[in-house]
Amino acid sequence: KAEREMIVVATSSANQCQYCVIAHGAILRIRAKNPLIADQIASNYRKADITPRQRAMLDFAMKVSQEAHLVSDADFAELSVLGFSYDDVWDIAAISAFFALSNRIANVAAMRPNDEFYLMGRLPKA
Repeated sequence: KAEREMIVVATSSANQCQYCVIAHGAILRIRAKNPLIADQIASNYRKADITPRQRAMLDFAMKVSQEAHLVSDADFAELSVLGFSYDDVWDIAAISAFFALSNRIANVAAMRPNDEFYLMGRLPKA
């Protein structure tokens, strides 16, 4: 579940969707149990503290989000070497494509995240 949120945060950042970066960043921090990961992925996932497998997943997600016309069978083959099944690759593509749409609608609607999302998953509960 955390990896799905990684996809949303990375692609939403590329699409400049403040709402999704902040809201899904909060979910990512909670699911990953890591207060730093969402900011790392939103600012530059290539330098984030993630595994090579997760980086390849995000590379593909970004390709779907930004340059879907360039996706080829080679992408599926590269991801399968890293343990992603055919269905896994389609899940990555579906999440990326859905949020490409969602990001655009949220931007047109000028959606803003609730203030509480900014702190969720960052600080230990008192």
